[in-house]
Amino acid sequence: MADDDTHNQSQECTTVREFCANGVCMKTTDVEAKLDEGNIQEAESSLREGLSLNFEEARALLGRLEYQRGNVEGALRVFDGIDLQAAIQRLQPSVNENSNPCSVSSSSSNNNSSSNKKRRANRDSQPAVSQHAASLVLEGVYLKAKSLQKLGRFTEAAQDCTNVLDAVGRIFPQGILNVQVENRLQETVSQAVELLPELWKQADNYQEAMSAYRRALLHLWNLNNDCCARIQKAFAVFLLHSGLEAGPPSLGAQIDGAYVPKNNLEEAILLLMVLMRKIQQGMIQWDPSVMDHLMYALSVCSQTPVLSKQLEELKPGVFHRIDRWNILALCCSGAGQNKAALNLLRKSLHKHERPDDLTALLLAAKICSEDFYLAAEGVAYAQRAIDNAQGVDGHLKGVGLRMLGLCLGKQAKVSSSDFERSRIQSEALKSLDAAISFEQDNADIIFELGVQYAEQRNLNAALRYAKKYIDVTGGSVLKGWRLLALILSAQQRFSEAELVTDAALDETAKWDQGPLLRLKAKLQISQSRPMDAIETYRYLLALVQAQRKSFGPVRIDSQVEDDKVKEFEVWHGLANLYSSLSHWKDVEICLKKAREMKQYSAELLHTEGFMCQERGEIQKALSAYINASLLEPSYVPSKVLIGAMLSKMGSLPVARTVLSDALRIEPTNRKAWYYLGMVHKEDGRIADATDCLQAASILEESDPIESFRSIL
Repeated sequence: MADDDTHNQSQECTTVREFCANGVCMKTTDVEAKLDEGNIQEAESSLREGLSLNFEEARALLGRLEYQRGNVEGALRVFDGIDLQAAIQRLQPSVNENSNPCSVSSSSSNNNSSSNKKRRANRDSQPAVSQHAASLVLEGVYLKAKSLQKLGRFTEAAQDCTNVLDAVGRIFPQGILNVQVENRLQETVSQAVELLPELWKQADNYQEAMSAYRRALLHLWNLNNDCCARIQKAFAVFLLHSGLEAGPPSLGAQIDGAYVPKNNLEEAILLLMVLMRKIQQGMIQWDPSVMDHLMYALSVCSQTPVLSKQLEELKPGVFHRIDRWNILALCCSGAGQNKAALNLLRKSLHKHERPDDLTALLLAAKICSEDFYLAAEGVAYAQRAIDNAQGVDGHLKGVGLRMLGLCLGKQAKVSSSDFERSRIQSEALKSLDAAISFEQDNADIIFELGVQYAEQRNLNAALRYAKKYIDVTGGSVLKGWRLLALILSAQQRFSEAELVTDAALDETAKWDQGPLLRLKAKLQISQSRPMDAIETYRYLLALVQAQRKSFGPVRIDSQVEDDKVKEFEVWHGLANLYSSLSHWKDVEICLKKAREMKQYSAELLHTEGFMCQERGEIQKALSAYINASLLEPSYVPSKVLIGAMLSKMGSLPVARTVLSDALRIEPTNRKAWYYLGMVHKEDGRIADATDCLQAASILEESDPIESFRSIL
């Protein structure tokens, strides 16, 4: 409201050197002299006699003079003498009678034309006098409210401001939209409407402030576009940041068929979008803060596609094209449209645009860090961000190093040679270690270091970072507990891993327990307790049913995506469990249930292939494994078993190719190393076989019950 206060004060503080009323003017010097001597009554009498004013009108003029001279306390003493109710009673009949269009008789055409002219002249002249009187008195009460505000008496000021608006409602019962009011009166009404909610906020009465904002916007005050826009923006900001849950407007204010916002956030977004529409139509000037507030509001409710649409509708020149590209890239990234976001950032970071924009470089690196095949491009962005993180942006160097580490980690997984993979992984760890030196308590970097060390089977270092992550986050983040349990399982400490999982379950909300319960079931299987694992899966299924009932039969897509207990994974886990027990009928039932959730799945085809293989149906098993690999080319378990079956069939070159491809995708898969060793042995390459089998043996000692990658 700082700009609004300046706007109002610029009108209020214009020094008046003469008084004019009823067609007469007089200098202010004589009145000022009497006021300086403390003779308020004499000054008042002088005005009443010189300008033919009544008591309230004279007091209003005197108070305005004192206020403009900066004597706030003196103005308040003068304003206290105004009897607003008495003034309203005098003003109400004349204004109502003459301003109402229906008060003019619609007599027949036989009436004398001269009498019609006389009646019209009376109608035109009388309201002007009454409106001038109303303007004087209402301005006096408004300035009294301003005086009280400057003295810190906000509640009293708000009450006087309310009195002004109530008086307007009584003097103009049909609303001032139906009356041609003079500019001074309209200015007073507009200023009072805008001031009232601010006074209630300053008085810490937020409920009354909410009511004042709604009264300002729902009543017909004849506000101009700029004033209305200021009130709408202030109300939107209040809804976003006051902490008061307002609820929808009262039923009396709602229009049939109109959209009614359900909460503060929806109402604020609606107001801000109305302002954006006014800007686009040229009704008000461009205000960048409106877009800032709208960005915040839509980001809070994850509606970045709506924000991108608002940006696209802005006229060219409002935003610099590079700023527009960058914000649109953020919107697309927030909506999961990483390809579109990266294309926008590539334009923004072109050598002829802003190639060194730090924020754009970091966002581009982050997007690339989530895709194996974009990781090399991300490395270049991250390195440029590190180079440009200088001076006031020096604190972002740690973020750049973190992005560099993540991109290198992804790049290593698609490297063509073991040597190259090892070198890049080493660089990734160095970057993350350097990043944590900038932000020692950054939980994300700590977690990523833990995962990187775990994937490289440096389990002691991984365990240290996993424990540190739980300490930093206070044990409030599920993935920290899962990482710790997986590291313990890789160290073959299954009972300790189960204890960690139980502790995490105690600290986790019911709907978030799915991943932990699946992990617990696998730990129970690893400890040769299949019946306990079956019981855990039964509990998981009960949780699925409870979750479905809580959401009801109709659920929106975002709810489906956010389900923490996924029924498909439960049935698939049970199918694998029964498969290990050779309960094939139960496996078939579980696979059927899982297919109802997800018809095409590499995991289900793999489990089906394993069942067929154990039953001796070799061709069916091989077909299922091949279909799984075709459906998901990076699914390693099926590639491993295809290689194993082909090696038994004597197709050693093909088996070696398939197993090598599996190890390219997942270098720490012990079964792939084992079967590749057996292929080399069958082929007579004993040295290669020894190396592969030794690698398989080492990895078996540090193999987790789930891939560390499953946490990401």
